[in-house]
Amino acid sequence: MASAKDCQVANLASFWDIPGMKAGVVTGDLCWKLLGYAKAKGFAIPAFNCTSTSTVVAVLEAGKQLNRPVIVQFSEGGSAFFCGKSLPNKEKQASILGAIAGAQFVRGIAPAYGIPVIVHSDHCAKKLLPWFDGMLEYDEYFYS
Repeated sequence: MASAKDCQVANLASFWDIPGMKAGVVTGDLCWKLLGYAKAKGFAIPAFNCTSTSTVVAVLEAGKQLNRPVIVQFSEGGSAFFCGKSLPNKEKQASILGAIAGAQFVRGIAPAYGIPVIVHSDHCAKKLLPWFDGMLEYDEYFYS
């Protein structure tokens, strides 16, 4: 069943017609409206696990070529790889740092690619909660 948000965007000709839509990272209500638009129009926004600046750039370049939104996703292991596998990770500190660095990288360059981008964390098993908690703590700092 379609929600009220889905119905609000279902009649739009393009995701660019969503009020406030912009190139770069989209969050909050704008992100929900973009996802609602995709649902209403029957298409998926692909998510790609990224492990380096090169993989992030490849995803953004593909989105730009197709003029389609993308989801850049970071997993716990991929995040550790993003900042360098030689850093200690016993308490998930490298994974936290890599996810933060990856998200900041995406926030910094995504507008230049001219497409909406969602940054997402991959699934999180209970044993990985310290990684997720570290990201949430940084998010609180970043958005305050």
